Amino acid sequence: MSTAPGAVRLRDPYTREPSEVEEPPRTLFAILRRIGPGLILAASIVGSGELIATTTLGAEVGYVALWVIIVSCMIKPAVQSEMGRYSIATGETGLEAFNHMPGPRIGGVRWVVWAWATMVVITFFQIGAMFGGVAQVLNQLIPAVPLQVWIVGLAALTLAILLGGHYDRIEKLATIKVCLFTMLTFLCALLLMLNPQYFTWDQINEGLKFRLPGNGLNTAVAVFGITGVGAAELFMYPYWCVEKGYAQFTGRNDGSAAWRDRAHGWIRVMNFDILTSMIIYTVATLAFYLLGAGILHGKGLIPAAQDMIPVLSNMYTATLGPWALWIFYAGAIATLYGTIFAATAGNCRVFADMWRLLGRYDRDDYAARLKYRRRFIWFHTLLPAALILTMQSPVTMVKIGGVAQAAMLPVIGIGTLYLRHKRLPKAVEPKPWITLAVWIAAILMVLGMGYYAWLQIPR
Repeated sequence: MSTAPGAVRLRDPYTREPSEVEEPPRTLFAILRRIGPGLILAASIVGSGELIATTTLGAEVGYVALWVIIVSCMIKPAVQSEMGRYSIATGETGLEAFNHMPGPRIGGVRWVVWAWATMVVITFFQIGAMFGGVAQVLNQLIPAVPLQVWIVGLAALTLAILLGGHYDRIEKLATIKVCLFTMLTFLCALLLMLNPQYFTWDQINEGLKFRLPGNGLNTAVAVFGITGVGAAELFMYPYWCVEKGYAQFTGRNDGSAAWRDRAHGWIRVMNFDILTSMIIYTVATLAFYLLGAGILHGKGLIPAAQDMIPVLSNMYTATLGPWALWIFYAGAIATLYGTIFAATAGNCRVFADMWRLLGRYDRDDYAARLKYRRRFIWFHTLLPAALILTMQSPVTMVKIGGVAQAAMLPVIGIGTLYLRHKRLPKAVEPKPWITLAVWIAAILMVLGMGYYAWLQIPR
């Protein structure tokens, strides 16, 4: 990539030059200083899925679907780790890796690339719902400013943040966002446990009996698709690993023992990153679900359309008191808006890479990659804002995006198994129990969505 005289040259993390090779950290504290991609992913995760979809499921069915939340959070990291392992070992991006899957080519790329793109476009409904959620909070604070004006202002703010932001800025903002609301919601869930009117351990036991939630099945499928690591985040994660430098620090595979040791070292760092983020979003997701099942279901309140934010605020005011309404407002803004910028940043990177796979620019042309990324930021910001201005029903929009992500999970599971057994370098193959975990996760993804599809057949 050429650089004008006097300009600062941006590091291109998508190339693997020998000068960029770096030995991985060995001690726990050194490893923790190099994590980050998972925190960005947690910022994407702890948003519409948790604050809206998870609490709505709890409000609809009570504690009965608790097991859905736990399974959703616990099984996907095995697939996430294998996708990250492949990118670190090969230097290929997530979409580039899945473009190896067998099947027809359309426009020069495999069908799975178009399936991913279709899913992301449908998830614009989710991003639009988050614009609507933040606008509702701001409208509660300053009623004189209409919802539509807040939505337009938020879209403008998003463009300003992302058009000039690279990895480091996004990681810092994501970390602040994740810490702010997760800890407060966890505190509310702890206080909920002290209130027998809304919480008992017998209810928790009922929620762990693997029963389907009846009328809340559609919401449960949406929750399975977007809580924990959703399908969109699974595609994003290899890109954040690449931009953090894990693949670049590993270097090209020269078949040497030194390369193998470096690869295993950076894969170990990545797995710490995944574990850290999993703990964060699992705690947050369970806290949101318990608040929805305990407070909202107990009060007979279900979030919908224009009253979504006022209904959700009951989770805080019922546990902390009326004064906590303002804390909820601040936290809701941080949670939903943080997800807007983190998810948009990730999806735009994958879309820009898709344009490379379609032959629009060369792999080592980082300037072209940045140019396409900026173009997609406009598209990925303005279209979701337009959707919420048209539909004005955040809960419904989150469910639409969630079902689309859930439908993509079997493809991701099968594709990851293909990469693991057909294309992963043998020098970095995981231990047998890890491979078994990937198989179990993929099978559960396929069976879960297959069962849902079977239930939708008219009888």
